[in-house]
Amino acid sequence: MKQWSLLAGALAIMLTGCGGDRQLRAGLDRITADGLRDHIATLSSDEFEGRGPSSPGEEKTVAYLQDEFAQLGLEPGNGESFLQEVPLVTITANPSMSLTFQGRGVTRRLRYGPEFIAWTTRVVERADLRSSEMVFVGYGVVAPEYGWNDYEGLDVRGKTVVILVNDPGFATKDTALFNGNAMTYYGRWTYKYEEAARQGAGAALIVHETAPAGYPWEVVTGSWSGPQFDLVRENNNMSRVIAEGWLTAESARAVFRQAGMRYDSLKAQAARRGFRGVTMGGLRASLTIRNTIARSTSNNVLAVLRGSERPDEYVVYMAHWDHLGKDTTLAGDQIYNGALDNATGTAGLLVLAEAFTALPQRPGRSLLFLAVAAEEQGLLGSAYYGTNPVYPLAKTVAAINMDGLNIWGPMNDITVVGYGMSELDDYLAAAAATQGRILRPDPEPEKGFYYRSDHFNFAKVGVPALYTDAGIDHVERGEAYGREGREEYTAERYHKPSDEYDPNWDLRGAIDDLQLLFRVGHRIASETTFPNWRPGTEFKAVRDAMMGN
Repeated sequence: MKQWSLLAGALAIMLTGCGGDRQLRAGLDRITADGLRDHIATLSSDEFEGRGPSSPGEEKTVAYLQDEFAQLGLEPGNGESFLQEVPLVTITANPSMSLTFQGRGVTRRLRYGPEFIAWTTRVVERADLRSSEMVFVGYGVVAPEYGWNDYEGLDVRGKTVVILVNDPGFATKDTALFNGNAMTYYGRWTYKYEEAARQGAGAALIVHETAPAGYPWEVVTGSWSGPQFDLVRENNNMSRVIAEGWLTAESARAVFRQAGMRYDSLKAQAARRGFRGVTMGGLRASLTIRNTIARSTSNNVLAVLRGSERPDEYVVYMAHWDHLGKDTTLAGDQIYNGALDNATGTAGLLVLAEAFTALPQRPGRSLLFLAVAAEEQGLLGSAYYGTNPVYPLAKTVAAINMDGLNIWGPMNDITVVGYGMSELDDYLAAAAATQGRILRPDPEPEKGFYYRSDHFNFAKVGVPALYTDAGIDHVERGEAYGREGREEYTAERYHKPSDEYDPNWDLRGAIDDLQLLFRVGHRIASETTFPNWRPGTEFKAVRDAMMGN
């Protein structure tokens, strides 16, 4: 940490020595708690109905963003339009389903919701899993670079694979396994379903446990029930498994006992090098999923401030505008307001846009303010932009993502998710030094936040991407208070109707962070160099090839 502080100080001296602060003051002064608060309160109000994609809530959200950008004098970011259409398909599974396990003289039926959640990404009205043999495949990972293959020697075609969440490094805390306690992409549920499909499995069920998943069971039921969105694809997702889903840990233990197996013992074995998957005592799984299919269009919202010297080069600020919408099956509060996640980030996008328009002189490069759709449905809006970019990726200098701002007050640090991956850390360190702050790696790397927000879709196509989170060392109350705030939010409000705006939020920390990100983006937009990934990161080769390096 001391090394970063020294580097930050040196860079900060260079910036301020050139009168950088005086030139930036007009923009920095426009980043205020009152302006941020007004946008958060509006976007997370019941009137916006949880900002669900392809809903009346989307219409209100998109109209609000377009109006705000236009009032600031920004140009439409997609030709003559502020919108980029994102074609979606919505698959809504009928919740009156049961997952049945037969074998060893017992038939066990699990209840949808309390004991399991399942769906299909195949665009079909009915998906049938019939008497599918079950196989436990440990973490469900094929990672040659780590010398790991849970599917080695197994033929799982048409079978139901049962998979552990996260990866062996988290389970053992062994730094020699994967990335130790920090989750790799192999630990993400998205990867596990994708790999199961590549192996030809019929279904894939992940065992939920709160610590390795990074969220409680209520997040599973809230996120994977009701309408599920996906991008429209030519093959209607028929290459995916028939059924994807989650089992509670208690349900999994009962199923393993039915198979004559001990879950905890096998879980321990699965974290050791050389583990091979095993069949589950002749158990067979059956499930019928009945769907309602609808096709719709959501929208990314794009606004541009043209650069004064190199307008064909772009620095991207981004945040996802959507949340989980409204669930009329709930008793009581039915609106997932998504105040922290991500009305705060979207509000921050508007505040930053206002700050840049207040500058007496525009930076040399253009600024793209990108509010993406359907993040909560699998990063779909940013995925669509990544494969259908409005502006060339080789001319996209960097992306700066905001997904949940600091509502707990001023911090001595700022968290960098994916710390050490790109040269953008140097820019952030310089900005942080102007506030007497330091950079801190993600304190919860086991939760895989790097793979859970929209910057990842820019990283995958090579664009250096910066993703920060609130610090944890509170200026006035210390680290314990900072950690408690994060933990309370995850347990009590994350992806729940209780994520509502609170006028008592301490937004001083959010303003500090937005001013840091303003400084970072302004500096990049004022330079001629292209920041890159650090050597050894998986995205550097893509960027180097793109740039002709």
